[in-house]
Amino acid sequence: MSRLRYLTAGESHGRALVGILEGMPAGLELSLERINHELSRRQGGYGRSFRQKIEHDEAQILAGVRFGVTLGSPIAVLIWNRDWKNWEGLMDPWHKPAEYKPVTVPRPGHADLAGALKYGHRDLRNVLERASARETAVRVALGAIARQFLERFQIKITSHVVQILDAQSRVDALSLPPEEITARADESPVRCLDKAAEEKMIQRIDEAQKKRDTVGGVFELLATGLPVGLGSYVHWDRKLHARIAQALLSIQAMKAVEFGLGREVAERWGSEAHDLIYYEEGRGFYRQTARAGGIEGGVSTGGPLVIRVAMKPLSTLMRPLDSVDMITKQPVKAHIERSDVCAVPAASVVGEAVLALVLADAFLEKFSGDSLPEIEERFLARRLV
Repeated sequence: MSRLRYLTAGESHGRALVGILEGMPAGLELSLERINHELSRRQGGYGRSFRQKIEHDEAQILAGVRFGVTLGSPIAVLIWNRDWKNWEGLMDPWHKPAEYKPVTVPRPGHADLAGALKYGHRDLRNVLERASARETAVRVALGAIARQFLERFQIKITSHVVQILDAQSRVDALSLPPEEITARADESPVRCLDKAAEEKMIQRIDEAQKKRDTVGGVFELLATGLPVGLGSYVHWDRKLHARIAQALLSIQAMKAVEFGLGREVAERWGSEAHDLIYYEEGRGFYRQTARAGGIEGGVSTGGPLVIRVAMKPLSTLMRPLDSVDMITKQPVKAHIERSDVCAVPAASVVGEAVLALVLADAFLEKFSGDSLPEIEERFLARRLV
């Protein structure tokens, strides 16, 4: 059974976003500054929309923490939407404006049409408000709590952008310490470690903006310090890579996830596809490569976790695509909703948060306990063969 779970609520232009994190043990000292720092990182990145200048996300802890320490009870987090004041009439829970005009033209690639058909809506705003990636703000806040828990056990998570359209980074991040990856990525407007690639990525985003188009890309996630044995091979839903993939694909606009070599493994001989095993007294078993991405058979190997996630170009274009009005059934250009030209850098920060939540859950599953000292005792007593 999973030990950690979370729920989020709220609409993109609603009054606020709310998150509940259940299963975090008692006794963990939290930093609200760290949580807000992660929220700030999510709002950065070249190619973001004007809304990022409106929202200055800050988390409020409503429950589960006292005097800066977790209580073991559910943690409730609130993030106010500052743009609510501009949408209050359209998003009021009780009163519809007299001259309200519903959104009836879906955007290709968005949840608009499929969501409306599923729930029987005739106003697409009922779908797009919740399907919006604005929801990820509260996931980043919850992930920042999970991240602070993992760091008590020297588990560190970082990310960087490796591709936007056809511009690709050539830097091998595994050769760098996680702190350096984060520092260098955060200094880059596209969170790229390769300066030459960074320039080309910015050019591609500028081109997309001039063409009133959008661009997607790929980001890489790295986690170091993981112990052996997170996840399990015994059931499909306990395999660590499957749990991670599901969580990352739940982020809006993500289309593919790969571990280690990923799809490249299909182009290699078996002798070139696996991580050779070595043993050293005091260190135990180890691998010198990360071709499997740090997971074998659904179980963490103790090596670095290496994941790449592909994000599609966003579905709101300022040069809208062909669509059909849901009510009249007549051909028309798609609805335009304020959107980013590129959100891959921001998505990499969201990916870090989501990964932290999955890893914290798997960690608590293995070293379970109701309080931090209890978990630390079990972690330190683990057997190293």
